[in-house]
Amino acid sequence: MDWIRGESVGRGSFAKVNLAIPRNSSTSLFHSPAAVKSCEVSTSSSLKNEKKILDCLGCCPRIIRCLGDDYNFENGSEYYNLFLEYAAGGSLSDQLKLHGGRFPEAQVRGFARSIIEGLIHIHENGFVHCDIKLQNILVFRDGEIKIADFGLAKETGEKQRKTGFECRGTPLFMSPESVNDGEYESPADIWALGCAVVEMVTGKPAWDVKNDSNMWSLFVRIAVGDELPEIPDELSEEGKDFLAKCFVKDPTKRWTAEMLLKHPFVADGTVALECVQEQKSSPRSQFDFPDWVSSSGTTASVPNSPKFEKADGERDYDSSFSSSFFTPGDRLRRIATNQEPVNWSESDGWTCVR
Repeated sequence: MDWIRGESVGRGSFAKVNLAIPRNSSTSLFHSPAAVKSCEVSTSSSLKNEKKILDCLGCCPRIIRCLGDDYNFENGSEYYNLFLEYAAGGSLSDQLKLHGGRFPEAQVRGFARSIIEGLIHIHENGFVHCDIKLQNILVFRDGEIKIADFGLAKETGEKQRKTGFECRGTPLFMSPESVNDGEYESPADIWALGCAVVEMVTGKPAWDVKNDSNMWSLFVRIAVGDELPEIPDELSEEGKDFLAKCFVKDPTKRWTAEMLLKHPFVADGTVALECVQEQKSSPRSQFDFPDWVSSSGTTASVPNSPKFEKADGERDYDSSFSSSFFTPGDRLRRIATNQEPVNWSESDGWTCVR
């Protein structure tokens, strides 16, 4: 596949994330800019796990779509590349900051419902996400959100090889059974959902942690005793009850995603987010090239890439959006003409301005 690595749009625990711009849309698996997650082949197990799970999950409007994968060489190293649909709004964490640190409850209800719909699809297909948090919920141009980053996801019931304490996921979102017993099943995703809802409402983590506290003191609070994350006072009674169903210490008594979908807190549908774009500096001339455009493309074949049906209601990118990405060479060719160069020494017809 012929594509260009574009600007960096993020960096995860296992890979860097860039825009991927197709050189030729007629021969590419994607016709608009996509996101490409890349890492060296020697450390690509998590990315390949993500590809495998996304293939199994198929097409769901609440799950990020996988567009294929390939290998390429850069700077003397072989890289594994995973192509995903591009979320122009960044993550819910990014949008939370751009919206002043808190979302209105009506929007929180809508986001919670969308995440639950995605979790139902994940759990029904026999998987656990294991790292639900606002950074892994991506926002699209129309304000819709999708669950992403399946690098830590696992099959339901899959036993992990115990070699001491295993921290799978993000500590602030980990459930009591995960900390106590290394148990990562679907109830752990529900606990993390509750933590995400608290953060959307307050702009702060569900657990009040001091800057000088360490991870182990947090784990003691999560796993030992009866302490629970504090439920925000500003939430409605429905919202407080919703969180109470998520924050149940015993995973067998915690509500499932299917049960939560019927809860009054999320029963009223969705309220789309007005996507806020972070301001970037504008070029000062035609030759002020964006620093994200590489001067050379990457060509590789994509073996056994899956085909996906277009989800209902999905919007295509405007052609103007995709056509605005060029290499420096492309931009120069568009600026250049076949006419004779201008003779700047001639002054006829010019107005002198001082």
